[in-house]
Amino acid sequence: MSEAFERYERLYCEVCENLWKKCASANVLDGEQRKQKLCQVKAGMDNAETLIKEMDAEARSLQPNVKAVLLAKLREYKSDLDNLKTEVTKQTSNSNQVDTLPALAETHDQTSHEIRETILDTEELDVPILQDLESQPQQPFLHAHAHKTLHDVDDNKERRISRWMSRNKKWIISAAIVAALIVAILLILYFILPN
Repeated sequence: MSEAFERYERLYCEVCENLWKKCASANVLDGEQRKQKLCQVKAGMDNAETLIKEMDAEARSLQPNVKAVLLAKLREYKSDLDNLKTEVTKQTSNSNQVDTLPALAETHDQTSHEIRETILDTEELDVPILQDLESQPQQPFLHAHAHKTLHDVDDNKERRISRWMSRNKKWIISAAIVAALIVAILLILYFILPN
């Protein structure tokens, strides 16, 4: 076996062991710390791939009997690295899903709150107007004035809802796209990963 191959192999084993440890520690973290740890693992995987390429080039330059043994060993290393990539992809997907769901819930709560406020504001205006109508049905001027005020309240309510919809349209579309991407990633992982 060549000294160069052994040196690359030793480096690869150290890098790979370190990456698996980081991946395991990322699994118990959350938020920004988890993302940073997974970014470190991804960067380290690039180094591991470079070392595999170096080992591959070195193994192919050797005699056939030695080359066959080393290439078999390289296949195991590549398989191990593929397993690590799969684990990182799964953790990244889970991390994105965990980050997105609270944002969607917060937007839903905010939307519900704004709609409730609009309804309460409208009800506060409607009640005095209806009381005016009931207390003085014989006065046509007041009746017409109350009718106009009710009509203005309805227009105001529609404008507020329309303004809210246009203000939040981009966010709603973005949330729908993110949700669709998460579902697509989960489906891809389901069909790609072994059961």
